[in-house]
Amino acid sequence: MDLRPQRRLAARVLKVGHNRIWIDPNRIDDVAMAIRRDDIRRLVHEGAIRRVQVQGVSRSRAKLLHLKRKRGLRRGFGSREGTRTAALSRKERWMIRIRAIRRHLKKLRARRVIKPRDYRRLYRLAKGGMFDSIRRVEFYIKEHKMKRR
Repeated sequence: MDLRPQRRLAARVLKVGHNRIWIDPNRIDDVAMAIRRDDIRRLVHEGAIRRVQVQGVSRSRAKLLHLKRKRGLRRGFGSREGTRTAALSRKERWMIRIRAIRRHLKKLRARRVIKPRDYRRLYRLAKGGMFDSIRRVEFYIKEHKMKRR
C-alpha cells in the first residue's frame, strides 16, 4: 500500500522531513484513508503517526578519552600533532626552566649550601644556557665541589 501522500502530508504537519515520519504498522488502513491535513492531525493525536527523533552521535567514547587524557594517559609521541614548539614555544619552555633553576639557586644560597660568589657564577652559567635542568645544576655543584658542607 502506497502511503507516500500521507507521509508527505504528515511531514508538512509535523514540520519535519518525510524520512522522519513513523507510521504505526497496525494502523496502516486508517492512515491510508486519511486524505486531509485534519485527518493526519487526528492520527498524530491518536499516536498512529509520530515524529522520529533525530539520530545523534554518541559522546560516550569521547568522554572516556577525555577522562583518560585528564589522568595523563594517551599523551605519548604517537598522539601529538604539530611541532614540538606548537604546544609550548621555545621562549615559554626557556622561561619555565630558567625560573625553576633560579629558584633552586636562591634556595641553595639562603640555606648557605653555596657561597654568594658561587651563586653569582652559577646564575650567569644558567643564563648562558649551561644547565637544562635542576639536576644538571646539582651535578655541576657536586663535580666542582661548591657545596660548603
